[in-house]
Amino acid sequence: MQEYGIPDNAMLLLRRKGANVGGRQIEQDAETMRLQILGNPELMRQLQQSQPELAAAAQSDPGRFAELLRHTAERHQEVELERQREIERLNLDPFDIEAQRKIEEHIRQQAVLENMEHALEFSPESFGRVTMLYIPVEVNSHPVKAFVDSGAQQTIMSPECAEACGLMRLIDKRFAGIARGVGTAKILGRVHSAQLKLADLYLPCSFTIMEGRDVDLLFGLDMLKAHQACIDLQKGVLRIQGREVQFLSEHELPDKARFMEEPQEPVSSSNPASGSNPGQVSGGSGFPGTGNTLGSAPVARPPTQQTNTNPSNRFPEASVQTLMGLGFSREEAIRALEAAGGNVDVAASFLF
Repeated sequence: MQEYGIPDNAMLLLRRKGANVGGRQIEQDAETMRLQILGNPELMRQLQQSQPELAAAAQSDPGRFAELLRHTAERHQEVELERQREIERLNLDPFDIEAQRKIEEHIRQQAVLENMEHALEFSPESFGRVTMLYIPVEVNSHPVKAFVDSGAQQTIMSPECAEACGLMRLIDKRFAGIARGVGTAKILGRVHSAQLKLADLYLPCSFTIMEGRDVDLLFGLDMLKAHQACIDLQKGVLRIQGREVQFLSEHELPDKARFMEEPQEPVSSSNPASGSNPGQVSGGSGFPGTGNTLGSAPVARPPTQQTNTNPSNRFPEASVQTLMGLGFSREEAIRALEAAGGNVDVAASFLF
């Protein structure tokens, strides 16, 4: 027991491998899953949010928990059988163009799932979230957490931050205008020079004061190039004039930058709001996707991007109802179907 690292007073669950007599295999697996859920507070919390009935059964009623799992497995089997029947129907007439299109789509979905499984196995880090690059600075002796964005042509500051730093009286309104990109933003003007403290350096910096951004200060490419800064991702520092400024860790980020909230849209080179000609109205096209992750709140799109008021129309109502029957909300079911390419079985696996 010591060789296997099993301490004293440990609870062991023993079951016969491969035993399947009258459904007992399912019950044994259900008990294993129930004990794993009880031993994982984070998993229990997620289960209480998504399927409170199953979570309550895991805590107080093992028999009910196994019954709910059996019902779920039966639904999955029914969905798989229906999928197989549909494939057989499609193969009955090889000259049916619509049937061939559906077969092609099915093959494409399988390729997508295989690609995703490959990524999960060999590069699971690609499914993690990336912490944006922030550094602590001072503008006119006022501390600010600046977002470092080498894709933004100009350094941007919000009016609230400019007010806190005492720069509103220095705004040159001749540089005012409207920036258009993913939505629109009003440019109030430009502050041509202000003192920015970075580590022990005091650097002259110019700011474009623009409304509608979710960052107080965006340290853009103009200042990065002017002061010959280097973003060192290996060390996690911004190297500038021989100094190394450590990027802030996730818990030190400002509240606006938290990933638990709505995904941010930093000003980048694809957004004309960071252009060098204030007042010029430019066109731009944003990425059409919403970037939602399963379990996250729906993200509101700008009015110009709302082309489909009812995304559930993309999928059969029966597929949505099947997932809702498993205890999930309609929004969760639709997001899962989007991630699974319309495959109900895979969508259910994602949700679980």
